[in-house]
Amino acid sequence: MSVAIIDYGVGNLRSVEKAFHAGGVEAQVSSEEKVLRSASKLVLPGVGAFRACMEGLRERGFDRLVRERVEEGTPLLGVCVGMQMLFEESEEFGTTRGLGLLKGRVRRFPEGLRVPQVGWNQVVWKGGHALAEGIVDKTFFYFVHSFYCEADDAAAVVGETEYGVTYPSIVARGNVCGVQFHPEKSQAAGLRLLKNFAESNVG
Repeated sequence: MSVAIIDYGVGNLRSVEKAFHAGGVEAQVSSEEKVLRSASKLVLPGVGAFRACMEGLRERGFDRLVRERVEEGTPLLGVCVGMQMLFEESEEFGTTRGLGLLKGRVRRFPEGLRVPQVGWNQVVWKGGHALAEGIVDKTFFYFVHSFYCEADDAAAVVGETEYGVTYPSIVARGNVCGVQFHPEKSQAAGLRLLKNFAESNVG
């Protein structure tokens, strides 16, 4: 089993790769279509602005590749902005279309809150899921973000976090999963979640 971390020109992807390796999982960062099409599971990372991330993905044709692999049944994990990109659109810097793999949109945190939210916050499980295996309710994970996801499908919300508003911090529908926090910066719980994704039959 192999995990491919999609390299489309944004972010420090090696830390995600190392986090998988720390859990004994075979993973590699790659921008090669052959590798991304043959991997058994895909990770879509993202840092910075939603629009820049989507543009980077589209320029390489990886938006199409991701949709095709998801249709084939390949498990996909979006991380941070990568989770936001799973949704239909974001209001960051005007409206930008996302991948549309999940119904909903990305909103800015309300006025009066300090943004970005930076630091540790709790995830409250909303139901059982393979990603949650061995991770207790209200575990702290490490967040860095100014926008949050608003999911139309409540059944897709696996975990929630509160920061001024209560928002989905873990989502999953079929073989499509996403986490708003940085598992690679979330110590033992984050490493366990990545290992759960790699070793479970998501979808």
